Amino acid sequence: MASVLVLESQNMRVLFLLLLLVNSSIAISNDTSADWRTPELDDVVYLQTDKGLVIIELAPFMAPNHVSQFIRLVRSGFYDGLDFYRVIDGFVAQGGDVNERKTSFDIKPLKAEFTRTIPDKSDFLLVQQNDFIAPQTGYLNGFVSGRDLTTKEEWLLHCPGNVAMARSNEKDSATSDFYIVMGQAPRHLDRNMSSFGRVIYGLDVVQAFQRANINSASGVIEDKTQRTKIQWIKMATDIEPSNRIMLQIQQQTSTQVSERLESARKMDNPFYHFQGNGNLDLCYYPLKTRTL
Repeated sequence: MASVLVLESQNMRVLFLLLLLVNSSIAISNDTSADWRTPELDDVVYLQTDKGLVIIELAPFMAPNHVSQFIRLVRSGFYDGLDFYRVIDGFVAQGGDVNERKTSFDIKPLKAEFTRTIPDKSDFLLVQQNDFIAPQTGYLNGFVSGRDLTTKEEWLLHCPGNVAMARSNEKDSATSDFYIVMGQAPRHLDRNMSSFGRVIYGLDVVQAFQRANINSASGVIEDKTQRTKIQWIKMATDIEPSNRIMLQIQQQTSTQVSERLESARKMDNPFYHFQGNGNLDLCYYPLKTRTL
């Protein structure tokens, strides 16, 4: 009996390593440099928390006004010393000035940027038709996105790591508080919230954020001492070059990405006995990040 348990344990380790290699967001590979892109420093944000560092790539092509206001607040030091006050397990981590300690800052409500009109030349790469919410899903400038040809709109999906502005019921009410998707993709928020970036490094740090009590209906952590602290947020351009983490992201058109998606559609690994129907949940396949 003991030998069976050892064999099962070995098999589980092999399976774990296989899934890790297939789905890890931090990739170690021998891909050529042409298969990877380096994010523009002007679009990269360093968020230092008391749990560790999170790096965000902004999406000004999707929500230019939200990105502009976020950058302005970052550069003014608005977020420094605040915290993630609403953290719901399997959902989102929301940070900002819930106690309105920084009322002296000039903060303007923003018009919603839930979607953008499909431009004449779009970088959208179609992967999946008839997603369970979006008519089409794919990659847009490296972000997992949706598209609707009937309404001529494109938008970012609420996949794990997606960053968006919080708001009240009014669609044009977002100001400064933001959230990071940290659990199962809450796709019902697609086209209902202004997404303006995604975590490209440190999603494991976000997963370590202090959660609210499971009996808290609002998800707010009432005990302020238990909240994960935002020590500072800075633009990458304001970080000393020697202190930056050199990151690259897979090109959405790379052979490695297409091969990975094709393998996922076929599920042709001997482990799988039911091989699905060929459809993909693209939130499970974000473009990988590697460090140099």
